[in-house]
Amino acid sequence: MSAADMTLKRLVWILAPALIAALLYWLISRPPVPINLPPTATGPWIAFGDSLTEGYGATEGNAYPALLSRSLGVPILNLGVSGDTSADGLKRLDAVARPQPRVVLLCLGGNDALNQMPQARTLANLGAIIDRLHAEGSFVVLIGIRSASLHDRNGKAFARLAREKRVLYVPDFLKGLAFKPVYMSDAIHPNDEGYKRFAERLEKVLRPFFPRLTGDPAAR
Repeated sequence: MSAADMTLKRLVWILAPALIAALLYWLISRPPVPINLPPTATGPWIAFGDSLTEGYGATEGNAYPALLSRSLGVPILNLGVSGDTSADGLKRLDAVARPQPRVVLLCLGGNDALNQMPQARTLANLGAIIDRLHAEGSFVVLIGIRSASLHDRNGKAFARLAREKRVLYVPDFLKGLAFKPVYMSDAIHPNDEGYKRFAERLEKVLRPFFPRLTGDPAAR
């Protein structure tokens, strides 16, 4: 065996473990393919949540579902109800699931935190909602909500739930908006500009999953 061959063999032995480890890390860390992609349900797109979905603090027509609807070119039914907790969402779930929504933008948990509900109960409620929507053939987008504490206790928990349930996850609704008066109508709710910023962020996340969406009825 030549010196060059021996050198190449050594390199293979040195690099192989690192390459295998990198491959395993990539396989483990990459997000799992969401369930119901593409959706098997054929009903409407629905935004399901609390005041952040309803659009508290926005002027007429500037809640994030309306803004997203216009930018994507697809109707989105706004089923946000101010004050709802995840438990309230469970109570409304039949009405949300009945039309077999194609896509559901799920944003609940903020009022759970404000009411000091145990996080485990919030996650269990959200999990039950997701399971029911998956059974209907819906593609679910879980929108994260920061906990009402100095240190966000929800971020990792919501991300873990999204991975376990295989849904598309959009972290922290108020990321980049909170504590900035130019984007907020009060301490909790965005104003028109804030909802616009969130709708733009959500659109960027959704586009790769629905590339033919705008102007294509079959993709809706």
